[in-house]
Order: sequence, then C-alpha cells, then structure tokens
Amino acid sequence: MPLITANNLSDPDDSYARLIATHDGLTEAQSHALNARLVLILMNQVGDARTIAEALDLARATAR
Repeated sequence: MPLITANNLSDPDDSYARLIATHDGLTEAQSHALNARLVLILMNQVGDARTIAEALDLARATAR
C-alpha cells in the first residue's frame, strides 16, 4: 500500500484540535508516552510493514 502524503483527513482542523486537547493536563513525560501509544495503535491499524517503514523514514527525514 503506497504511503498517502497528501492531506487525507476529513476534518484536519478538528483532528489537530483533538490531538492537542488529548495532551491537556499531562506532564511532558505523560505526553511523550501518549504519543508513543498513539503511534503503536496507528501502526497496528495500518498493519503493512512496508508502509510503516516508509512512514517512519519520512518522519525521520523531516524531523531536522
């Protein structure tokens, strides 16, 4: 399955707001742990190892 890099969210503003609100009241460590759990949940949803590897590579390449 090819990686979708164009906007594919039905409501990107709401999705972003929900993500930020999910972190409200958490410490930095709790927020990092939440992000890690979310990534693992979404990786499981995607399921395809190649797509996950491509997404991880893209995220790493754009982190600098």
